[in-house]
Amino acid sequence: MRIMISADMEGATGVTWTADVETNSPQWERFRPMFTGDVNACVAGLFAGGATDVLVNEAHSAQRNILLERLDPRARLLTGRHKPLSMMQGIDSGVDGVVFLGYHAAAGLDGVLSHTYLPNQITGVWLDGTRASEGRLNAALAAEYGVPVLLVTGDDLTCADAAGYAPSASAVAVKQCVSRYAAICKPPSVTATEIEEAAREAMALAGATTAPAPAAHRIEIEFDAAHLAAAAAVVPTVEQVDVRRVGFDAASMTAAMKAFKVVTAIASGAVEGSYG
Repeated sequence: MRIMISADMEGATGVTWTADVETNSPQWERFRPMFTGDVNACVAGLFAGGATDVLVNEAHSAQRNILLERLDPRARLLTGRHKPLSMMQGIDSGVDGVVFLGYHAAAGLDGVLSHTYLPNQITGVWLDGTRASEGRLNAALAAEYGVPVLLVTGDDLTCADAAGYAPSASAVAVKQCVSRYAAICKPPSVTATEIEEAAREAMALAGATTAPAPAAHRIEIEFDAAHLAAAAAVVPTVEQVDVRRVGFDAASMTAAMKAFKVVTAIASGAVEGSYG
């Protein structure tokens, strides 16, 4: 059984603040071991449940956050940028299940450090008319390859979101959202136990794949400023559907996510100083 972990950082144990996840800050250095600890707990549980190979794909920011020297030696780490499928690189390699570890709620909704891809310029993303978190987008991509989502970890609102796109998956809430920058957090010793046990049990879903079924999808993105939508609309196939909103259609979820990556990169590059 080959399993992939897509490991984001905003939903890791103890994380509540921007500096906790921003590269090279003292707080980031403090939380890297806790993030790595969450990953190791998951790896341990997956192997206890029958996994024979675990690939950990770093999914946060520069994607160089997990401490390789502290990683469970049974796992392999895909670290660094730039990857065609970004957070989901490896989903097309024949894995039997995927874990969304350290995930968070969608842009425009409550949740600890809630956002969708860009930290604050995006106010909402919709997949086929449904507001989408990174988890929902990534689950749709996993489904295209017939890969089940086994487990989701993050705050309580992330877990509630996961029930909508992966109802069979296990979920571990490592913290309870109070605001975007505050949460009631469980200690790492507690979350490690909970993650490990949930991962072990979640292996019961591994291999319950369906036939890959690429299908057409539509993604719409709403920005917090008109010029970001205008910048994104220069991409071929992307249309500006409202003053701050763009949309595009794609023949498959793989194509949709690659286009989404381009749109967010262009919008991010169009942000200007304090005025955004």
